[in-house]
Parts: sequence; C-alpha cells; structure tokens
Amino acid sequence: MKRLVEIRTYQLKPGSGARFHDLVSTQSVPLLRAWGMEVVTYGRSLHAPDGYYLIRAYDDLAHLHASQDAFYASDAWRQGPREAIIELILTDANAVLWLAPEAVDAIRRSGDPTAPL
Repeated sequence: MKRLVEIRTYQLKPGSGARFHDLVSTQSVPLLRAWGMEVVTYGRSLHAPDGYYLIRAYDDLAHLHASQDAFYASDAWRQGPREAIIELILTDANAVLWLAPEAVDAIRRSGDPTAPL
C-alpha cells in the first residue's frame, strides 16, 4: 500500500539553523510522534545552513488533514514549542506525493547516518 508523503521545507532566518534543529529534534519531533504522526526524517539541508526539511508519512489525504488539524490546534503545540519555532522561519513550502513503502523506508534510512543503506 502506498504512503502519502509530505515534504515540508523551511528557509530559516540567517544563523538560526542550529537553534531550529535543536528545537525540532528535542521538542517538536517528540511531540509529533507522541501525537501519532509518522516522522520519516528531518534535518538541516545539505546545501544551505539555514535550510531545513521535515518529511512525514500518512495513510491518505484525510489522515494528513485530521492528524495535522488535531496536532496544530492542541495546547501541547500552541503552549509548547510553537512560538520559538515559528519565530525562526522566513518561508516554508510543502509538497505531497504518493510513494511506495520501500521508498519511504529508503528515505528514512538515508536520514539516519547510523542506518545501513
């Protein structure tokens, strides 16, 4: 069964890449996972120190909308890392596409330097 994959990219304020990564890895991603979202991988762009990506997978478009609507309306997000994260973002863009489970697993492994390719 194919997975619906969302690729979210961010252009961050100059010099904020390290701070953004710290917030995402220690606060945002654990919170997303606690809410049941499948975070495939995330991290700093290889081509720009203030570029960033977050890749998540869903069952379908309805699952994406329901998951994100619930999460982004939650007190855990709104009273948690939301403001600190948003403050560092200049622009963002999303792309959503269908991928085979094997492709999602390959993306997951490529984002983890300890995982075998």
